[in-house]
Amino acid sequence: MHTNYIIPNPWSIIEEGWNPVHVKASESLMALGNGAMGQRANFEETYSGKTFQGSYIGGVYYPDKTRVGWWKNGYPEYFAKVLNAPSWIGINVCVNGENLDLATCKEVKNFKRELNMREGILYRSFTARLQNDIEIEVHSTRFLSLAMDEVGAIHYTVKPINKDVSIQYEPYLNSSITNEDSNWDDTFWNTLEVSDEEEMAFISTHTMKTEFYVCAFMAASFEIDGREISLSRKRIENKTYIGHIYETDVRAGEHFTISKIGGYVTSLNHKTDELKKAAVNVLSKAKQLGFDRMKQLQKNAWAGIWEMSDITIEGDVKAQQGIRFNIFHLNQTYTGSDSRLNIGPKGFTGEKYGGSTYWDTEAYCIPFYMATKDQLVARQLLKYRYDQLDKAIENAEKLGFKNGAALYPMVTMNGEECHNEWEITFEEIHRNGSMVYAIFNYERFTGDKTYIPEMGLEVIIAVARFWEQRATYSTAKDKYVILGVTGPNEYENNVNNNWFTNYLAKWCLEYAIEKVAYTKESFKEDWSRIINKTNLSDKEMVSWKNTASNMYFPFSEKHDVFLQQDGFLDKELLTVAQLPKSERPINQKWSWDRILRSPYIKQADTLQGFYFFEDHFSLKELEKHFDFYEPFTVHESSLSPCVHAIQAARLNRMNQAYAFYLRTSRLDLDDYNKEVEEGLHITSMAGTWQSVVEGFGGMRVQDEVLSFTPKIPQAWKSYSFKINFRGQILKVNVTKEAADFTLTNGEKLTILLNGEKRLISAS
Repeated sequence: MHTNYIIPNPWSIIEEGWNPVHVKASESLMALGNGAMGQRANFEETYSGKTFQGSYIGGVYYPDKTRVGWWKNGYPEYFAKVLNAPSWIGINVCVNGENLDLATCKEVKNFKRELNMREGILYRSFTARLQNDIEIEVHSTRFLSLAMDEVGAIHYTVKPINKDVSIQYEPYLNSSITNEDSNWDDTFWNTLEVSDEEEMAFISTHTMKTEFYVCAFMAASFEIDGREISLSRKRIENKTYIGHIYETDVRAGEHFTISKIGGYVTSLNHKTDELKKAAVNVLSKAKQLGFDRMKQLQKNAWAGIWEMSDITIEGDVKAQQGIRFNIFHLNQTYTGSDSRLNIGPKGFTGEKYGGSTYWDTEAYCIPFYMATKDQLVARQLLKYRYDQLDKAIENAEKLGFKNGAALYPMVTMNGEECHNEWEITFEEIHRNGSMVYAIFNYERFTGDKTYIPEMGLEVIIAVARFWEQRATYSTAKDKYVILGVTGPNEYENNVNNNWFTNYLAKWCLEYAIEKVAYTKESFKEDWSRIINKTNLSDKEMVSWKNTASNMYFPFSEKHDVFLQQDGFLDKELLTVAQLPKSERPINQKWSWDRILRSPYIKQADTLQGFYFFEDHFSLKELEKHFDFYEPFTVHESSLSPCVHAIQAARLNRMNQAYAFYLRTSRLDLDDYNKEVEEGLHITSMAGTWQSVVEGFGGMRVQDEVLSFTPKIPQAWKSYSFKINFRGQILKVNVTKEAADFTLTNGEKLTILLNGEKRLISAS
């Protein structure tokens, strides 16, 4: 049974009615971010019930020492943990001497929490009866500023209902925080100084080992019924905490409001010895703007984002809510302004997976960012990997590879591998190919021919060297094989000749040869620099060609399909439909040994290859492989439904495509995997966008031209989206009767519609 308490709404995520069971889930669903920092939707006031406190800063992490029972050579020394940062959102509220705590109130009524995605603002309101029988009405508004990405703002109002009262606000900073997940219960933060200057307060800290310096800051102002008031303050502090206590008498019916500004400045962007000065400067600018002006700037910023990235769906409010929920979290997780940052699987919503970078970025996220923003944002993501090439070469050297071969990490914060499961770290090497595929995909979509000679070719060469060394010549098969791997389907470990891995390796080698020749001919100055740096030889490329030309691919003559890996047909081939529902999900109900012996597929594996290289195969071949593998797929990875939605739509199986779309778009909203409390599945949200644009819209790039084969689910009246294609903005609107195209930026654009050329002129 999926969670079903979120109210369907086209622009908001709404929870109505007080239920403590939903607190942690809503903290994930309504989390806020601005690309530089983020926080779960924790309450500002004290809450003694079950909660998952979380505030995070982009790029700040801790190398938590790997903890395993059996150490192996080459194992990563640590798992990078995104750190729960010093908290700035807290406001203790005391009414006639009693603390406000929803877990201990006699009664909570009219509870409503709303994440307004159009505005990027979190609203919350409720009426509470305290143990002392005082009844109050509370309204809070909170956002993380896109205009000033080191700042967040809170507007918190208490109205006494049944009597005059004394209300005390205690805004505070607290650095005595811990992570939910820690291998050794290490102390991650060292508090250096607790200080204040008038109404401003600061906590200066640094991370252990990694030495990131952070100054958390806050300031507060007050109003009664919209009239600004001055209050004296009492300072309270210890080694890791500073609070300012303000108290005043409030009549029944009056609104007593605290406006709190807070946030972080870090050594990533400021000199270490000038962090406090930077914090004062940021606070001064924010205070000068004031809460209302900052709020309006927030609305304006999000209006600009939605103008380009929105997808509208008419006739299906849950589908509409789902796609906007996904687009919202993608945009607040990564803005593209800093090439040192990337997109963690949980973004700023939780700590699972370490908050680090996975191959998800290259395989799923880049298409969203380059089509809804501009090519510079996508290029920043590619540059992130280029900047870490030396580390990727070091990672490969640790495993015995030579001559500048690179193995990009499965999980990383700084380029070093930091995943602590051997079957992933050593074996899930297909991720290396995704680095090259992303470069190919970027150039194909943007038409930018400069990235490869400037940066990309060095990555392509290093990855090709890895594949050439990783492949083994089999005398028995007279082919090159790749042994001991894990494919995208992580329910198979240490298999031989995973088809997707082998095919990707072959393609990478051939693509490297092609791009070397192109760069040598067309970018001679860049080529001179690259050849001096890499010492690439013609003999080496002959070996690449030989390995690629003679790569082995397991194939079943009986089923006329490529096999996921050697031995796949030796399994007991029972489909998912034959599994009792009581045994799902199998990753929570079965032993790992049983899963490995089963035919069940966690996510698209062979079909991932058919997605990447769609134009290499006929529609009939796709149909055969889809019909063979999908019945064995349990879709227990968040990355699975989107690929299947795209392929089902291409096969014109719209009911199936729509079901997959709903699953990917509402994966977290309806808590399909029963784990939303831990955080959201951010990177798979890009797959939701792809499900609409590439699946239902049928968007591809063919011979430098945008191509569309639009279809529409039965439940929808229409849908629309915009694409930034090489600086021209194309709006696509699809109804049951027709597909219309409008060029909103640019003079004219030739597209393909169902294979026929159409010239779109500016409106």
